[in-house]
Amino acid sequence: MTDPSDNGAAPGEFVQRFEVRYGDCDMQGIVFNANYLAYVDHTLDMWFRQVLGTNYLEFFEFMVKKVTVDWQSPARAYEVLEARPGVTRWGNTSFDLVVWMEVAGRKVARADLVYVSIEPGTHEPTPIPDRVRGRLGEPR
Repeated sequence: MTDPSDNGAAPGEFVQRFEVRYGDCDMQGIVFNANYLAYVDHTLDMWFRQVLGTNYLEFFEFMVKKVTVDWQSPARAYEVLEARPGVTRWGNTSFDLVVWMEVAGRKVARADLVYVSIEPGTHEPTPIPDRVRGRLGEPR
């Protein structure tokens, strides 16, 4: 797995930028931990919309099974945080994603997520559609 922050973003790689709002920060003046998950969720939604189309929820539903965030350094109000998503594993019904977050090249956090593709209505696991695999790409 390659961390794109090591050598800069790959050509055509998706990057979601956030200007950290004052209200996103805690009393220490750094981003409150739960807000990193909000950044991750928004990043993945925007990535899926760009790669799969704005109607992706019409043909692909999924749920978070597990998420971990490895915090590395603080992000502060008014800094620009960049988030870069990628696939790290494809299974039959589950898949793993990573979102690297950095400010001006400084690593801030890494989120690792396990998602499960589900059948609408029943929430039972179902195979990941081939077009989702094809468009999100190979694991890094």
